[in-house]
Amino acid sequence: MFSVHQFPRSWRLISFTTEKLTSTPLWWLWSCHCHTGPDVVLQPSEQKRAFNNQVTKRHKTERSPCRPVLDLFDQQYHQELGDLWPSARSVLLDRQSWQYGVMLNRFAAVTDVTQILQSQGFSRFLPQTDVSTLLTDAPSPVSNVKYQTGKDSLLSPHCSSKCPSDDSHPQPDSTSHRLSQDIQSEVLLRLLRPSLQCYIHQYPLRFPSQAHRPGQLKQYYLLNAASLLPVLALHIRDREKVLDLCSAPGGKAIAIMQCANPALLCCNEPDQHRRDWLAKTLESFLPHSLNSKVIVSAQDGRWFGQNEAITYDKVLVDAPCSNDRSWLYSCSSQQGEQRLKERARLPALQAQLLRSALSAVRPGGLVVYSTCTLSSSENYAVVEKVLDDFPEAEPEDLWEEIAIPLSKYFAFSPAHPGHGQTSHKLSLQPQNGTVSSYHHRLGILVVPQPGKTWGPMFLSRIRRRQ
Repeated sequence: MFSVHQFPRSWRLISFTTEKLTSTPLWWLWSCHCHTGPDVVLQPSEQKRAFNNQVTKRHKTERSPCRPVLDLFDQQYHQELGDLWPSARSVLLDRQSWQYGVMLNRFAAVTDVTQILQSQGFSRFLPQTDVSTLLTDAPSPVSNVKYQTGKDSLLSPHCSSKCPSDDSHPQPDSTSHRLSQDIQSEVLLRLLRPSLQCYIHQYPLRFPSQAHRPGQLKQYYLLNAASLLPVLALHIRDREKVLDLCSAPGGKAIAIMQCANPALLCCNEPDQHRRDWLAKTLESFLPHSLNSKVIVSAQDGRWFGQNEAITYDKVLVDAPCSNDRSWLYSCSSQQGEQRLKERARLPALQAQLLRSALSAVRPGGLVVYSTCTLSSSENYAVVEKVLDDFPEAEPEDLWEEIAIPLSKYFAFSPAHPGHGQTSHKLSLQPQNGTVSSYHHRLGILVVPQPGKTWGPMFLSRIRRRQ
């Protein structure tokens, strides 16, 4: 049985009654939030000035990297990445070179932001949504939700330019005015089709962050554009039930809602502080009308699949990891040494989370596992171990689907024999038997490189067999 509580800021909290764990909650101590830059809070008058001054200087006070962490990276990644590591190292140590993407919010008016981005040389790296499928015979997954006119309504002035004007509908007579308005609302909602729009720049230019203001939707989300790849790999469709197992701070949940109109998006985060952060993110980007479609859960992710087995169509596991960007700068030498001692515990935790996700997804459904570390032991090795333990799981090759088409923007590591030394079951081996093809099935890795400073980002897609 689960209990429903009213969550602060109107987002529902779903929690299961389970035994309290006595083990250290390691997995939310390293949760990935390296994909989002620090907030720059600007007043409205300052925002316009900042928009017209886009070449912002980042990190004016440079911090020195944590020496124990850098030493370990040099030792480990030189072996795992070979010739790619020196150039990746130079990018990670040059924070001025880091690039940031701007993901637009389809629930807000973004025409002015789009014009500014384009005038500053930003461009989209994802194709436009096919408008030929705007209207279908199937009911909209959000059509039965009551919407109010207001700042956080899908029918408010925040509605994107895709919404037709009032002139596109015949005027109702007085006796059927209310009914006609309801029909118009249905049409408008169905015309507000998902479209994940992210703008990037070839140089490390950055928009200022928008401050959180209750009752107002933000127009965009700043992020490492590589963090969108796991969401794209999920192929989320309308009316699906989706689980974001390690959701805080919420960037990927927002990206999911840009891609489709799911019947349900469950955002799970057990840590109270990070859950508050997650709720604020949801409030800043999603209209309150979607509260019944987007819920916040407080379960321990390791046991989520046991509590809600075979429930979801798609599951994202953006696992806590020893994220390379954050670790290089967020600790002292003493803290770095302690983190490195605890780093060895992460793969076991990540494997538990991935197994939990595979239990939560329905037969035929998809699970995407991702991290923001280059570490093979937290990436390929975790996937390989779980596949050995979970015979219903089948990995899917993302190389031709994602790596090749997006190689213009991201630098992907070719597979090396050092990634996962163990021999896997024969059914996973490609017919030509090449190591490269085999490891592409386990996942793909974005490696920061000069001019393509996105990442690190590892992603693997696994389908649960019927």
